[in-house]
Amino acid sequence: MEYPRISIVIPVKVPNKNLEECVHHCLQLEYPNFEIIVLPDSPVTLPYPNVTVIPTGPVGPSEKRDKALPSSKGDIIGFLDDDTFPERHWLKNAIKYFDDCEVAAVGGPAVTPQSDNFLQKASGLVYSSFLGGGRAAYRYTPKAQREVDDYPSCNFLVRKSVMEAVGGFNCKFWPGEDTKLCKEITNDLNLRIIYAPDVVVYHHRRPLFAPHLRQVWSYAVHRGYFVKRFPETSLRLGYFLPSMLVLAIVAGLSLAFGYPRLRAGYISLLILYVLAVLINGFRGKTLRMGTVVSLGIIATHFAYGIGFLKGLFSRRLEEETG
Repeated sequence: MEYPRISIVIPVKVPNKNLEECVHHCLQLEYPNFEIIVLPDSPVTLPYPNVTVIPTGPVGPSEKRDKALPSSKGDIIGFLDDDTFPERHWLKNAIKYFDDCEVAAVGGPAVTPQSDNFLQKASGLVYSSFLGGGRAAYRYTPKAQREVDDYPSCNFLVRKSVMEAVGGFNCKFWPGEDTKLCKEITNDLNLRIIYAPDVVVYHHRRPLFAPHLRQVWSYAVHRGYFVKRFPETSLRLGYFLPSMLVLAIVAGLSLAFGYPRLRAGYISLLILYVLAVLINGFRGKTLRMGTVVSLGIIATHFAYGIGFLKGLFSRRLEEETG
């Protein structure tokens, strides 16, 4: 079996414990032909063999990844975030999907590690639940293999030739730089992106509630803006549903107070919504975890729904394209 060289690219602001964990697990990968490139803001010395450090200055993650391309020696670029670490067979499992020359990129689930604390695990359970993650729940727990046209860069492997063909990420959006890249791969180059359930990394979550909701808000604002900026992959009903839910709850509350005949119907629908959340939140969980996850799902719906509307009606988000 041939083992093409793979360049593992990890952007980071400053070295931290998560980066140490990530690099440690990368060095344990069961794959014979790879390199590791770490891109901090400032020059640093890392106590690891065979790790290349490329200082980038205070730029965003997508710009850091682009700066790694000229120095990378791999035929395939494997992108990780500094708060992830790969499963031992990450590269070995991924490489087989590239046997198909039409496959430009492969992504896999970013699973919550067992070492995360209670509130981090609760965040992961919100993301991986049907009502919390929706159609994107497969990004957080292994599901059936499928073809996708939008995938996050925390666990993403791309042919270097494809990265060069599209000019890299070439974008200062964050988050959301991966949406632009995936759109160019699938729409402009007419190539395929495969979601592979066995290409696993572990991703430390931001704990419920405030850090998790800030992340959700950022995702939502950019997705709402991308409906106009990249409609090919963002103009989809599923992205509008949380906003529709929030508007229905707020408008329904006003109508229920103003029109008593509507009150019973509104309360009934609200009870059904809460019951659905509780069923989803408590399934297979302890009372404590189920309660937190259920509250997290509701809070996530509101944060995403309002953030999406903000992005949708924003004239422009901060962006600079090279």
